[in-house]
Amino acid sequence: MGDHGGPIPDIPQSATRDVAQSATPASAPTRTPAAKRPSTRSLRRTGFLVTFILGGLTATPPLAMDMYLPALPEVTGALHAPAATVQLTLTACLAGMALGQLVVGPMSDRWGRRRPLLAGLAVYIVATALCAFAPTVEFLVAFRLAQGLAGAAAIVIARAVVRDLYDGVAMARFFSTLMLISGVAPIVAPLIGGQILRVTDWRGVFAVLTVVGALLAGLVWRRLPETLAPEERHGGGVGEALRAMRGLLADRAFAGYMLAGGFAFAALFAYIAASPFVVQEIYGASPQTFSLLFGLNSVGLVIVGQINGKVLVGRVSLDRVLGAGLTVVIVAATALLLMSAGVFGEVGLLPVAAALFVLMSAMGVTLPNTQALALLRTKHAAGSASALLGTSSFLIGAVASPLVGIAGEDTAVPMAVVQLAAALVALACFMGMCRPWNTRADRRSDGRAAAEGAGS
Repeated sequence: MGDHGGPIPDIPQSATRDVAQSATPASAPTRTPAAKRPSTRSLRRTGFLVTFILGGLTATPPLAMDMYLPALPEVTGALHAPAATVQLTLTACLAGMALGQLVVGPMSDRWGRRRPLLAGLAVYIVATALCAFAPTVEFLVAFRLAQGLAGAAAIVIARAVVRDLYDGVAMARFFSTLMLISGVAPIVAPLIGGQILRVTDWRGVFAVLTVVGALLAGLVWRRLPETLAPEERHGGGVGEALRAMRGLLADRAFAGYMLAGGFAFAALFAYIAASPFVVQEIYGASPQTFSLLFGLNSVGLVIVGQINGKVLVGRVSLDRVLGAGLTVVIVAATALLLMSAGVFGEVGLLPVAAALFVLMSAMGVTLPNTQALALLRTKHAAGSASALLGTSSFLIGAVASPLVGIAGEDTAVPMAVVQLAAALVALACFMGMCRPWNTRADRRSDGRAAAEGAGS
């Protein structure tokens, strides 16, 4: 494997213990001498700065989605559109983010991280501003698609930058730290959205999002240097990018983590798309009450994510923690389905909110660990790998969005069914493809096809 820069790191059950002994920043390999990357070294030393910037970038999706959630019922009336059609505005944004990542990820491997990121943020700002002036739901869907396509740059490049700067347990812990930063967005965004609706209509939500996007772009322009050295970039075009992705998909474990993370995200997005109608329309809560409950669930996700990064990573196998997290999601989704179907009789908002809290909190270990375990297997094409991870998650989530409203606005059963089915598929992919019981030798053998296919 010497011609390919070494085998892809294997992730056995003892991965966290093994990798912890050798976890070093990703810029350390001899092919990229540290002396050639002073800006990257400086950025790594400024831990708070890199965390804040990358956290802001990863917060772009929850900001675009969650600040808008309390306004969904209002949009149905203002634009004279049914709830299922309005939910397509979420689907369009997700689909745009998924497709955009497939383009931006390979671009960042070829031209570096900074230029594609700044271009994407510029288009995102324009598209978000246009959403505020959408005259019909059809225009709003189109503008949300453009918003998602451009916003994809922030998502995919943030993950690639983390892979540029960190490796091993350090990377896993950084992903958990990002859960804290990006978790602030879903906590604060619905609260801000609910308060904005007190003084203006849903269009004001997009005006605020435009300002936030402009501030983030300015911060990136001034303070985020290039993290991918020229000698580490891929000089090929579309063909090389496709070969890299094909090589990654040939790695059974990488594909398993990718699918497990994608279907876990589908369970999360089923909650995002359906909860405004479930909480407000079925249980009669106000937009402000919904915002508070949504924020509480996000707090649970952040707390569990910090436990994952500060306590579990380095002590317990990442695979074991991921398996436990998926199991908890399945249990919570089952409880939601039984309550929604009336098996326990008529229940109020409190038991449903408690089950949603448990489900969301478990996402604090499932989402960061699927990303870390997948990216640990690749250094040769971090942008393409990040694109595949993001695209699969957003495409699967986009499919889940309209399914939760298929039976109308008067029942929570579709939301629970989608969540349970997605979690079961995620666990099946994890167990069947990743094979967490594999030995180190098995994992190394499985990873060779990906390294060779990517031509690193």
